[in-house]
Amino acid sequence: MISRLLICLFLCSGTLAFAQKKTPLRTSLETTKRAIRTDVPMTNSIRKAFAAGTRDFTGSPGANYWQIQTDYDINASINPNTQVITGSETITLHNNSPEPMTMIVLKLDHNIFRADVPRGSSRPAETTDGMVVTRIMVNGDMVDLAPIPRPRQRGIRLAPRLEANGLQQTVAYITLAKPIPANSKATLEIDWNTKLPGGEKGNAHRMTQRWQRRLFQPTQWFPRVAKFDDLRGWKTQPYLGPAEFFNNFGRFDVKITVPAGWLVSGTGVLQNPEEVLMAPIRERIAKITDSDDEITIVGEDERGAGKATTNGESLTWHYLADQVNDFAWATSAEFIWKATRATIPGKGEIPIHMFYLPERAERFARAGEIGRHALEFYSNLWAPYAFPQLTFQDGPSAGMEYPMVVNSNQGAADHEIAHQWWPMMLGTNETRYGWMDEGFNSYMNILSRNDSRGQPFNLDNRGRSYGRVSGGEDEAAMMWNANYGGNGYGYQTYSKAPAMLSMLGGIVGDDKVIAAMKKYSEVWAFKHPSPWDYIFFMNNELGENLEWFWYYWLWTTESVEGSIQNVNTGSTTEVTVHQAGEMPSPVVLKVEFEASGPKIRSMKNAVMMDDNTAIVTFPVDVWMNGNRTYKAKMTFGGRKISKITLDPAGRFPDKDPKDNVWTNN
Repeated sequence: MISRLLICLFLCSGTLAFAQKKTPLRTSLETTKRAIRTDVPMTNSIRKAFAAGTRDFTGSPGANYWQIQTDYDINASINPNTQVITGSETITLHNNSPEPMTMIVLKLDHNIFRADVPRGSSRPAETTDGMVVTRIMVNGDMVDLAPIPRPRQRGIRLAPRLEANGLQQTVAYITLAKPIPANSKATLEIDWNTKLPGGEKGNAHRMTQRWQRRLFQPTQWFPRVAKFDDLRGWKTQPYLGPAEFFNNFGRFDVKITVPAGWLVSGTGVLQNPEEVLMAPIRERIAKITDSDDEITIVGEDERGAGKATTNGESLTWHYLADQVNDFAWATSAEFIWKATRATIPGKGEIPIHMFYLPERAERFARAGEIGRHALEFYSNLWAPYAFPQLTFQDGPSAGMEYPMVVNSNQGAADHEIAHQWWPMMLGTNETRYGWMDEGFNSYMNILSRNDSRGQPFNLDNRGRSYGRVSGGEDEAAMMWNANYGGNGYGYQTYSKAPAMLSMLGGIVGDDKVIAAMKKYSEVWAFKHPSPWDYIFFMNNELGENLEWFWYYWLWTTESVEGSIQNVNTGSTTEVTVHQAGEMPSPVVLKVEFEASGPKIRSMKNAVMMDDNTAIVTFPVDVWMNGNRTYKAKMTFGGRKISKITLDPAGRFPDKDPKDNVWTNN
């Protein structure tokens, strides 16, 4: 009885204590004060670059900036019956860094088609053996492709051996017995083969690379040297599927052998047309740049050996491309080949090629026209198109881009062509900072779309729209590694940057943003800018310290959530503005007056839009004390105010703009 009584007392006292719990220290969703951060984080990688003088606060390449170069000499052949590409390549690696390389990292993206590798949301159309590497040599020495593990003893450091590990993964490592000295070069020789996956099960781009045995569209199809830079050294992230590029620039000399009668398109300029194309075809190619007309190079009744291509059992197509960061191609015996031109400012006319299957002609009917507009518009917007030609390639990946190549029909043409600026010209790290590639692309697509319709662009309400997204738990911050963006990858990478640049335009003006980005694209052409380079370059070009702005957009998922809480009118009008979010913004008020009354007095921070409307701006500094409310005072004289609107252009993230309006009833 005693023990039961004690147990009862213990349980009852616990229940009583639970019922009488203390009032929590925080009792409201919104805090009375907020801490406004006015600088951007400087991570270990960027601190390292600043210390080395490769990057600095100007946002331009530092005095000691460097980047490695990789030049490829590739010989490949495809067997349509087995769908296998067999290749051998020689890579000249220019170690332009100030440090010796003790290893070489290889990217073997086709290993994503194996059954035993990690993946993101992508699903291959077919499980294959992936990238099968059969031989590697470094500076003439054979690399051990199947090294036997050596026993390790404490305190004894094993001498490095020339061996490769991870050849079944998307990232492999070659340990060097002899380091590659700084400011020197090394030669790699690699033999390999890979099957192109086909079928109906592929999900996402690059996961299906052929249509039966009719058409082949190889991408990321050969062993590549990984990126090595001043920020993190070797790029060792696995290829998971969704995130795309970060490659070295270099020269590609590529020879592709296919059966006679098959047409081959790709990156670069065809070096041996007389060896692979019949004379009438070559004569038509020479006329592409004579006018804006679209001409047929190879029609449906001209395909095949002895008509389009020269005769023989097989033919080798030789393409050459300088200063590019990848190489893609396509081949089919059934291709229709059409072409037109674009006129690039300061450069002149270049050809636009279109290769597609005849039953898909409708999808390419406007491709040349759209391609011409995109190349010419973006050349004027940023920097002139840097390459000697552009090619549309039909195939299963109908929305993908490579240097001089658009794996797309007219549907995604404008977007994919814009990628010729980033990452094909500005080699951004899209695998980590996708917004510097896809996000900037989405922004410039808005400008291009309006121009193609003969309309001025309008970025109003795009910044505000982020307020409807902010706070979602699936959204990763833009500076979160895009390779691991998960369900929020699409918004983080594609959609948020246009909203960010809409707000920036609302602060400094859209024309100033575009002018600054134009200079950014010129300064960083064929180099590898980081987010910090972009931030500091834009700050300096715009003449304003905007680190607070970059911090909240790039490192957080916060919004402004502004509202008008109260208005007192009189000789001085006082508007109480509230910001419930953590992101600050300038206070922009649209003040509408009655049509008649005393003359409207001018204010230093006001611009009259017409006789009865003023835009009044108070700088973001009014929030730096941490307050959530600000009393905006305006002295316009005795003219009666009929309406006041906060953020009238919809540039600042706000979930519910209905509380942004006050009317004088």
